[in-house]
Amino acid sequence: MTNSAHHIVFANEKGGTGKSTTAVHVAVALAYQGHKVAIIDLDPRQRTSYRYLENRDATMKRLNIEVPQPLYDVFEYDTLARLEQLVDQMSQRVDFLLYDTPGRDDKFARFVATRAHTLVTPINDSFVDFDLIGQVDPETFKVKKLSFYAELIWEARKARAKSDGTTIDWVVLRNRTQHVEAHNMKRIVSALAELSQRVGFRMIPGLSERVIYRELFPSGLTMLDKPHLGRLATSHIAARQELRELIKHLALPKSSDRLPEEELPAFDKPKLVA
Repeated sequence: MTNSAHHIVFANEKGGTGKSTTAVHVAVALAYQGHKVAIIDLDPRQRTSYRYLENRDATMKRLNIEVPQPLYDVFEYDTLARLEQLVDQMSQRVDFLLYDTPGRDDKFARFVATRAHTLVTPINDSFVDFDLIGQVDPETFKVKKLSFYAELIWEARKARAKSDGTTIDWVVLRNRTQHVEAHNMKRIVSALAELSQRVGFRMIPGLSERVIYRELFPSGLTMLDKPHLGRLATSHIAARQELRELIKHLALPKSSDRLPEEELPAFDKPKLVA
């Protein structure tokens, strides 16, 4: 695998964590900063991120507007060799290559996870989701042991460091958080903090549970496309700020805090070629 692009993998074997929504928003944010960005959807059945950006293309044509648009494709082949070929090909063309993986154990998701520079695992503030990476005592809520997924990532990081000296930056993203600081949420945060000390992931805030994210899907627009969203409610402004904080805390190389408010640069929109 070539290192010309920074590889960001969004991976979680559980569905419903906002993985695709986050991946698309991060991709668009990086495109707003002027980077060349591509995203590969590894779930050919649901193809959520692919459909999101396909809707974005359709909206640009319908409204005769230009907004930053990443390259995008869905991987529909059945061999790792074909995926590796596509990854190597696209790494030469972009600054950031993102992957949206399925919410299940999948050989292609494992393949890209072990080759990531940044591995993002979105989870909801629930011990159901926490169980993916760690198991807790039912009375004290202290972490008892790592779960299979955490052990898998731990081994992948060790193997990667041994093979080419690259450290995979594992980021656990607290997505779809509620706006009430419930007692259960405090327990989850405490357990995550404890587990992060054991396995070395970073814990950062993600995107809250907001209706606006679901409403934007048919148009393919994001919270950064302010001129085309109409008048924003207070909650929408807060959502934009959440996204800015997310990009900041990801601490990606070559990324910056520059996210234009009004001036939208023109971007070419070719599709990936598998």
